Amino acid sequence: MAIDMIAADFGIRQLHARFADAVWRQDAGEFAACWSREGWWKIAGLQMEGRAAIEVGCGALLGRCTRIHLVTGLPILEAAQEGDAVLGRLGMTEFAWMPDGTQFITFGQYHDRYVEQDGRWRFAERFWSFKYRGPIDLSAPLVDTPDYGVFPQRPGPDEATYVRKA
Repeated sequence: MAIDMIAADFGIRQLHARFADAVWRQDAGEFAACWSREGWWKIAGLQMEGRAAIEVGCGALLGRCTRIHLVTGLPILEAAQEGDAVLGRLGMTEFAWMPDGTQFITFGQYHDRYVEQDGRWRFAERFWSFKYRGPIDLSAPLVDTPDYGVFPQRPGPDEATYVRKA
């Protein structure tokens, strides 16, 4: 069955809004509900599989910050060649406040695969590729991570994410 890409685009943009809202509110349960039951998330050298593991991992990551505000770009979307999935790439900027009062900014791209499950679009796969994390004035150097080329090119399933060194 062909995917209705207009409906998928709307549902996926709503998914990104729910994701950003859950991060702002530091709601690990609602954050995990953004994933399919068997979904996985790769970020900062970690890979979490399934909603329960994603909820635990999200809680640990969010707990490092006092508040995080995400600014999502518009997703580039394409129906996957196999199955009823949609592939996407999305730029994201994160403003974070730490418990000691310092702030930083992070930006990069998510490489996603989305599926419709239980009446909502959800992440089936989410791979974070960051390019910058540092002072808000952008004075730190960019991170040397791969450029995956023109969409829909993306990281391979076994590729590791990168961890900030300092």
